Amino acid sequence: MEKKNVKKLLTDNIVVVVLVILVVAFSIGNSTFLKPANIINLFGQMCLNAILASGLTYVIILGGIDISVGSAMAITGILAAQAVLALGVTSTPVIILIQVAVGLIGGAAIGLFIGWLIAYRHLVPMICTLSLMQAFRGLAYIISGGGPVYGLPNGFAVLGAGRLIQTESFKTGMIPCIVIFTVIVVAVFHILLTKTVFGRHVFAVGSNINVAHMSGINTKMVTLQCHMISSICAGLAGVVAASKVNNGHPATGDGYEMFAIAATVLGGTSLAGGSGSVARAMFGCAVIAVINNGMTLMEISAYWQKVVIGAIIILAVVLDMSQKHKDD
Repeated sequence: MEKKNVKKLLTDNIVVVVLVILVVAFSIGNSTFLKPANIINLFGQMCLNAILASGLTYVIILGGIDISVGSAMAITGILAAQAVLALGVTSTPVIILIQVAVGLIGGAAIGLFIGWLIAYRHLVPMICTLSLMQAFRGLAYIISGGGPVYGLPNGFAVLGAGRLIQTESFKTGMIPCIVIFTVIVVAVFHILLTKTVFGRHVFAVGSNINVAHMSGINTKMVTLQCHMISSICAGLAGVVAASKVNNGHPATGDGYEMFAIAATVLGGTSLAGGSGSVARAMFGCAVIAVINNGMTLMEISAYWQKVVIGAIIILAVVLDMSQKHKDD
């Protein structure tokens, strides 16, 4: 009996086990890995993925998918940069306010369009978001004129590259602003999913859309709102990504959708729908960040990093499907 309990505990928390193994392995492989400076950089590196995964969790719980989030990032990052330039703002608090507003409004508009196509026009999520991934990327190049939007004030870089609390060891600051912003975003969407009626409706629709509909839940509206949440997170990730490099670039977010999907599934969100957690998705983000960071420190080719991430996605899907068959 105890053996079964241990096995179940390990199976239910496999992502935590993998994370611990990776941390130990990379710590042995490179002495720099556990140094405070690298740990802080590691948290900073997982932030964009964490914001994206927070929103994607909602869509995947529905049994859907959104692979347009990377392209949506590019659009909002460019719009935020253009808005700051057009308004001629130099005050850092006002710039951050503009960035967040553009991320929220731009992301909501994109998600509203995607959600309407899927919920009310009955497009298949994979095909719909695959098509829009290409369309949004092209739109990002059109809006930016084919190149980066630069010449931005220094305040534009604070949200993505700024740091707080200067110390003797950390002259430029110890805590990245991006980490604080990410914690706030993740906390908001975790609470929304776990502590509200809307969150319960999301799980109900993902578990069985027909039963949810017969229970009086507006399943189309829930689907639309989940896609809006996913795109809002993409919008916020986009303005933060633009802030990190202090420009709006049409290539921003290219390939990020796969990292976010991998992190979400690794965190235990079922591709079949009906179960998932924003908090647990953060463990998936940590696994991916540790792999990228550790392999970089060990001077392993970036091409191999892509191979490993791809293998992890396949493994996560296999585990998800095997768990589903076991439950059936």
